[in-house]
Amino acid sequence: MRQIVFLSSSFWYFLVGCLSCTQQPAETRLPYYNTPDFSPIFLDSRQDVFQKIPHTIGNFSFTDQNGATVTQKSIEGKIHVADFFFTSCGTICPKMTRHMQLIEKAFPNDDHVILLSYSVTPWIDSVARLKTYSQTNGIHSKNWHLLTGKKSEIYQLARQSYFAEEELGFSKDSTNFLHTEHFLLVDSQKRIRGIYNGTLELDMQQLIADIRALKKETD
Repeated sequence: MRQIVFLSSSFWYFLVGCLSCTQQPAETRLPYYNTPDFSPIFLDSRQDVFQKIPHTIGNFSFTDQNGATVTQKSIEGKIHVADFFFTSCGTICPKMTRHMQLIEKAFPNDDHVILLSYSVTPWIDSVARLKTYSQTNGIHSKNWHLLTGKKSEIYQLARQSYFAEEELGFSKDSTNFLHTEHFLLVDSQKRIRGIYNGTLELDMQQLIADIRALKKETD
């Protein structure tokens, strides 16, 4: 499986800040990501985000482990973290689930922080199976949705909106199996603000810190 190594958004912030610390405003925001190569784009409050960062998470409609419909309207005005898993995965997925629980515990009952775990084997992961998985793994938060639906729609959203396993100039479709360890942080305007290795607890601690930074942006 092709591996691409990404530096977390916090590292990019540290690197750029060190290179130009005298030129950075006192409160620098997290970078934005517009393209599948995840090149960070740093903006200050004076720049027009809507013009410079056109990429946003597209429309979707899937069903969660409780049989509820979750759409793009469910995340409007909210910060969300997305990952891609499947219930029969015995390699990285169990660790990713445990690490997503760290985020759940950091923001208990916080309706402004949503967790979306998309199944990449939706033809296997029915609502009932996702419910069993959630119960087995102690997932109780109303804000953590394990999602299933049409494979083509999940894969299209994953690759075109979240840039999962994508790169510039090369596109995959639903015939190519999707398997990635990355967590994506998306702000309240549906713009990607961070990418993290979901198998590393250190990255999860940084992700939690970055969520708190985004919450301050919207306060």
